[in-house]
Amino acid sequence: MSNADVVGTTHTNRWAVLVGSVFVLLCTGSIYAFSVFAGPLASTNHWSVSAVMIAFTINAAIGPIPTIVGGIMTDHGHAKLSIVLGGILFALGFLLTGTATTLWQLYLYYGIIGGFGQGFAYSGCLSNTMRFFQDKKGLASGLITGGMGAATVIAAPIANYLIAAHSVKFAFIAMGIVYLIVVCVASLFIKVAPKPEVTKSAPATKEVNWLGMLKTRNFYLILLLFGIGAFSGLMIASNASLIGQNMFKLTATVAATYVSIYSLCNFLGRIIWGTVSDKLGRVNTLMIVYVVIALSLFVLATVHSVIGFVVGIVGLGICFGGTMGVFPSLVMENYGAKNQGVNYGIIFLGYSTAAYFAPSIASNIAASHNGNFAIAFYIAIVLAVIGLAINIFYKIVNHAK
Repeated sequence: MSNADVVGTTHTNRWAVLVGSVFVLLCTGSIYAFSVFAGPLASTNHWSVSAVMIAFTINAAIGPIPTIVGGIMTDHGHAKLSIVLGGILFALGFLLTGTATTLWQLYLYYGIIGGFGQGFAYSGCLSNTMRFFQDKKGLASGLITGGMGAATVIAAPIANYLIAAHSVKFAFIAMGIVYLIVVCVASLFIKVAPKPEVTKSAPATKEVNWLGMLKTRNFYLILLLFGIGAFSGLMIASNASLIGQNMFKLTATVAATYVSIYSLCNFLGRIIWGTVSDKLGRVNTLMIVYVVIALSLFVLATVHSVIGFVVGIVGLGICFGGTMGVFPSLVMENYGAKNQGVNYGIIFLGYSTAAYFAPSIASNIAASHNGNFAIAFYIAIVLAVIGLAINIFYKIVNHAK
């Protein structure tokens, strides 16, 4: 990355940088639409669905590695390289998945190459754009992560159409080619943000690197808050269709519609809560989020009607999005913008841990209770209350809002 790519905010349209970054993440965020491809992939290649889903597990498991490495690149002035490299890797991984004839190829193309691409792009886009918007950190992080949330809403119906009209292999290849083109065009609008000390719009902030961050009490509090905040959303995201069918007696088609509604709420929540947090403060916003999470889960567990299902998934979808939209700003406010890439990448381990445990805990409980997820909901309610208590403690010790 040349010095010419690093520009000051006075010479750069920061909104163009944001839009370019959002378009990159609209591509890489389709990684979460894998459930649309899993069944057709298994059928076409005569694999079991469980074996196919391992590709998604690999993708999620390696996520923290490229997120942290991408953060290092971003913090050293190479955000554009991280974004472009990530976008191209993701597009190639997606395209190559359409050529996979063995499971190890699927795991390599979708799980590893796609996973590394998604992590590099996400880390670079988020941290770089937030440096341009230190006066509107919540709005910027909400819009950026909103791109990830919107990707599934857009990619899922397109993939469904291409699979039905042609084949699952054709869908991967065609979408991979489109993603490659979009990433290359969007990258033309992306510039590297200036170093924090020359960003005139932001007040002076104490800059702490990752080693210093690990020595602070707030790091462990934020890590716990992030994991707890994401737990219920991840639990619902991976099981929403089954919850609708098993507990609320919806057909598979109707349940799929509500899954799309959940994804849309997830997208909107990132923008809404990110923007609200600029006004109310991160901690006050999280206070509301944890309360709404607990109430939404209680409705799902106790109101046995379609209305209960709708209220529950809408509330949880919006709050899951809020979690993703608020925490990048909270990390930057605690540790500064200079090391945001690496610092947020490490704190993202809280999300990754929740992503590993939440879906399996919920599905295992449902399997042992004839498809009933109620116990999983109550466990998540307890966690939300714990999160609320930790948030109150954080507010008190930091005199934060």
